[in-house]
Amino acid sequence: MIGVFDSGYGGLTILQSIRAQLPQYDYIYLGDNARAPYGSRSFDVVYDYTLQCVKFLFDKGCHLVILACNTASAKALRTIQQHDLPLIDPDRRVLGVIRPTVEIIDSLTQTRHIGIVATEGTVQSQSYIAEISKLFSDIVVAQQACPLWVPLIENSEHNTQGADFFIEKYLHELYCQDPQIDTIILGCTHYPLIKDKIEFFARQIWQHDMNIVAQGNIVAHSLDDYLHRHKELAQQVLDAKISEDAKSQCLYYTTENTEKFNANAHLFLNEQINARQAHIIQ
Repeated sequence: MIGVFDSGYGGLTILQSIRAQLPQYDYIYLGDNARAPYGSRSFDVVYDYTLQCVKFLFDKGCHLVILACNTASAKALRTIQQHDLPLIDPDRRVLGVIRPTVEIIDSLTQTRHIGIVATEGTVQSQSYIAEISKLFSDIVVAQQACPLWVPLIENSEHNTQGADFFIEKYLHELYCQDPQIDTIILGCTHYPLIKDKIEFFARQIWQHDMNIVAQGNIVAHSLDDYLHRHKELAQQVLDAKISEDAKSQCLYYTTENTEKFNANAHLFLNEQINARQAHIIQ
C-alpha cells in the first residue's frame, strides 16, 4: 500500500489526485489532526512528529509513504531519508511534495519571477528557494507566509468576507515584494480549496492573469513516473493491496476524533469515509 501523510486535512487534495492517476494501488491516509497545525512548530518537533507518523504507516504495511505536507517535507524529509530509513528498512521509501513541484517550475514562468505562498514553517525553512536555486538559478523567488489561511479553511470560514480580507492581504504583501511575479505556487496542500479566490485577487493586484499552481496533479504524475522507474517497489506496493478490487481502496486514520475527521473531510473529498483512530507511539 501507499501511505499518504499530512498534519491535517490538506493532504487529502494530494491523495485525491494520486488515486485518480494511480487507481491500481491501495492507500492509507493518516492525518495527525490532534497535533496540527505543523506550520509554526520547530524543526525538531516537526521531525519527531513526522517520523512517528511514518513509522505508523510502515507498521500498517506501507512500503512507500508520501509526505503530503509541505511543512513536513521541508523540515523532516531529508533527515528521515538520510538517517532513519537506512536503520528502519532501506527498501522502503519516503517522498515529499516540494521537489516534484520545483522540477516543473521552469515551464510555468515567462518572467522568471515566481511567488510561493505557504505556512510560516515552510517559508522559514527556505526549502523552496534552496531547491529552485539548484535547478533554475536564474529564477527569482519571493515567499509569503499565510498563517491564517489553514485555520480559516479547517474551520469552514474560507468562503467568508473575513477570509477574503486575509487572502487579499497576503497576496498584496507578496506583490510588494515582487511586482514581476507571473506564477504563484500554492505551497500548502490546503490552499487548493481557495484557489479560485487566490486567482481572483491576484488578477486584481497584478492587473494580469496569474498562473496559480496547485500540487495535486504534479505530485501524482511525479509518483507515477517514480513507480515506473522503480518497478520492484511498485510490485511490492501492488502485492500489499487490501483487496482484489480493480478500484483503488483507501483506509483513513486520524489522531483526532474520528467523527470530526469524517465531517471535515467532506471539504476535500466527494465521498463518505469512515476514519479509524490512530494511536501514535510517542
